[in-house]
Amino acid sequence: MSVAILGGTGIYNLPEIEVEERLINNRYGEAVAYVGQGNYRDVVFMTRHGIKHDTPPHKVNYRANMRALKDLGVTRIMATYAVGAITNDYPLLELAVMRDFLDFTSGREFSFFDAIKGGIGHVEMSKPFCPILSAKTIELAKKHGINVHDGATYVATNGPRFESPAEIKMYQILGGDVVGMTACPEIFLAAELGMSFGAVALPINLAAGLEENITLATDNINEVRENMVRLMLDVLHSTTNEECQVPILL
Repeated sequence: MSVAILGGTGIYNLPEIEVEERLINNRYGEAVAYVGQGNYRDVVFMTRHGIKHDTPPHKVNYRANMRALKDLGVTRIMATYAVGAITNDYPLLELAVMRDFLDFTSGREFSFFDAIKGGIGHVEMSKPFCPILSAKTIELAKKHGINVHDGATYVATNGPRFESPAEIKMYQILGGDVVGMTACPEIFLAAELGMSFGAVALPINLAAGLEENITLATDNINEVRENMVRLMLDVLHSTTNEECQVPILL
């Protein structure tokens, strides 16, 4: 059994960990994974945009990626997302623990259930992000020198364009806290495959309309990202399959 870190923008490696690249083909396409070596043989790393950041959010093969992780024996995932902050509750370059989502994506392959077999075809989403992984993230954050804020609702948009000020106002009214382009359909697909899924968002800009022009926060961002990856490794190695939650299939 393995655990996985799913990296977003700016997360292209595991600090100080030797990995072996694996090219994995399945019925949904091709995926690239990096399997840890030595004391980290149980860790799988995947960067959804590629290590050269050449795959935009609407072109990521989410089903191939999630199926590849499952086939590698992954049972628990911690995912990272670079996001825009919609509210002042989630300061730039401080982690937001994701607890819920609003999905505004379209045109993506968002399910493995192309046909319902045996009465199973619906995944229950009352607690989409594993409460145990979320709680452990909050517990261990200080140890890694990271400020963390709980309870974020993630708004998923198609990209690759940023959102308009009017869209951001709408997301605020609906209860969104941060906005990004990739958590959906990843969270659904992981749930359908029975993998526990925790996630942290790193706000790197204020969303459209909250400042005159969108500017990206860059101060110490590489250090923040490295600490974030170390935190996620610690979270995964401080939890077990037995205690973590997997959404129910109905």
